[in-house]
Amino acid sequence: MSTLKQKFYITSSLAYTNAPPHIGFAQELIQADVLARHHRFLDEETFFLTGTDEHGQKNLKAAEKAGKNPKEFTDEISDKFRKLTNVLNLSNDDFIRTTDKKRHWPTVKKVWLKLKENGDIYKKKYKGFYCVGCEAFITEKDLVNGKCPIHKKRPEVIEEENYFFKLSRHSKKIKEVIEEDKVEIIPQTRKNEILSFVKRDLKDISFSRSRQNLKWGIPTPEDKSQTIYVWSDALVNYISALGYTQNNEKFKKFWPANVHCIGKDIIRFHAIIWLGILLSLKLKLPKVIFVHGFITSEGQKMSKSLGNVVDPFVLVEKYGTDAVRYFLLREISPTEDGDFTYEKFEARYNSDLASGLGNLVARVITMAAKLNYKTQITNFKQNTNYKFQTIINKTWGNYKTALNRFKLNEALEEIWKLISFCDRYIEKERPWEKSNNQQSAINNLLFALTEISQMLQPFLPETSEEILKQIKAKKSKPLFPRLK
Repeated sequence: MSTLKQKFYITSSLAYTNAPPHIGFAQELIQADVLARHHRFLDEETFFLTGTDEHGQKNLKAAEKAGKNPKEFTDEISDKFRKLTNVLNLSNDDFIRTTDKKRHWPTVKKVWLKLKENGDIYKKKYKGFYCVGCEAFITEKDLVNGKCPIHKKRPEVIEEENYFFKLSRHSKKIKEVIEEDKVEIIPQTRKNEILSFVKRDLKDISFSRSRQNLKWGIPTPEDKSQTIYVWSDALVNYISALGYTQNNEKFKKFWPANVHCIGKDIIRFHAIIWLGILLSLKLKLPKVIFVHGFITSEGQKMSKSLGNVVDPFVLVEKYGTDAVRYFLLREISPTEDGDFTYEKFEARYNSDLASGLGNLVARVITMAAKLNYKTQITNFKQNTNYKFQTIINKTWGNYKTALNRFKLNEALEEIWKLISFCDRYIEKERPWEKSNNQQSAINNLLFALTEISQMLQPFLPETSEEILKQIKAKKSKPLFPRLK
């Protein structure tokens, strides 16, 4: 009797198309990819979604500044993000665009009408502070010296008649599901942040803009004078890509999301507005909202004006995909802010990749070739001694625990502890010298390399594959040539 596979649905946030990709979003994509690859390794039916958020005032202003119409501009930027998924060697199953009139727009309109049918959409006149960077109205008490605390700019004062979403109706339930971890927010600090906000009692929020002032977006159904608010458009991508409108098999199989992987600047939209929408629609809620921090460049926030934006395409071209993946996963905590410098990058590369992993693989395969060691990969485990297997089993246990807790850097740390153990074992056993246990020592080390290769698969997929190729061929070539 066949058993149904477990499913795993993970999403990144949608990248704004107001500017080309930077390493902050690259980090988010790579984190999501590691989790997707890990769950595929566990033989779970996995769906990994990413894409681009292309409507709204911020994208429109960027297009105008570039002297292009918004469609042309967002097409170009979206294409760069699509190319980034290839450059970073992502395993995403889909790439959704909010300008997709066939797949996305019908779902956004269906959701709007459903919210209205459920009594959660109404119209009123409103005056407030609007931050274009956040694409959100913000209250005066949230301002710092009259400016948005995130974008450091004064918001626009907007007075319009808009449609509103009755978020207040769902305030109590949102607080309950977050408090009880029915929707788990990782890390705890972000959960506390949301709870402190929700406890103030949520206010209804503007869910549309006057089409006279913002034509770049999806018109509200039944009222062409309004444009649907960019967030009530963008958040819907998580169900539009699955086929919510058709209620198809993909939607039934994969919803709710197991993990929404997002940045800390958009947590309120996901942990409050998105949950409110889903509660109104009477859909299941996502299981985990996994929140990462920001990456600074030499201690400063990345910005075009400072000229310190780190381009992931340039980084990969110079150092290679897996080296970039490794740095962003190991050097920077998955849930905290981190800093990028070329000095830090090259130090990690030389110590961990060239001298650590690369050196171990080269030493072991070179020794196996000289010894003319012939045992097949499938027999390494049965020929490995108990002590060695115990250490590898312990590494696997710690590695899986770290991944289950979203501690991606700690999972990598466990692999590198095993690499260090193997280095010490080589120095102790000296398998290059003829002895009775020479064959056994080489076997133990080759077995360790196959296990290291498997552990690396979600993190450094190309390197993982290359290690196994070199073991089979008994021919070594540098995985990560040392940087001078």
